[in-house]
Amino acid sequence: QVQLVESGGGLVQPGGFLRLSCAASGNILRIYEMGWYRQAPGKQRELVAAVTSGGSTNFADSVKGRFGISRDNTKKMMYLQMNRLKPEDTAIYYCHAEIQGVATTTSDYWGQGTQVTVSS
Repeated sequence: QVQLVESGGGLVQPGGFLRLSCAASGNILRIYEMGWYRQAPGKQRELVAAVTSGGSTNFADSVKGRFGISRDNTKKMMYLQMNRLKPEDTAIYYCHAEIQGVATTTSDYWGQGTQVTVSS
């Protein structure tokens, strides 16, 4: 069974930084695109950043220049480096990946989410 598990969330002051991690595990044959999404109270889930298996990235306009995304294919890990955090970055952050399991088709998987709160 494929699982995605996030870690690294927490409370940080405006202007601070956090690093989120996402670990994929299970009977995985290949991981295609991976990404971070977030959902603030009363708002729809939105894409924050994504990275392909080849390392190409894209970012939401609201985080460009402040956030970085990376992945380690050998470790099946993905990271989100969040710098110069703002109160409006407060949300639950979710890891997402397109994964082909062993003897299965490619499917979308989501982590359980990790809370990020930016407040003084």
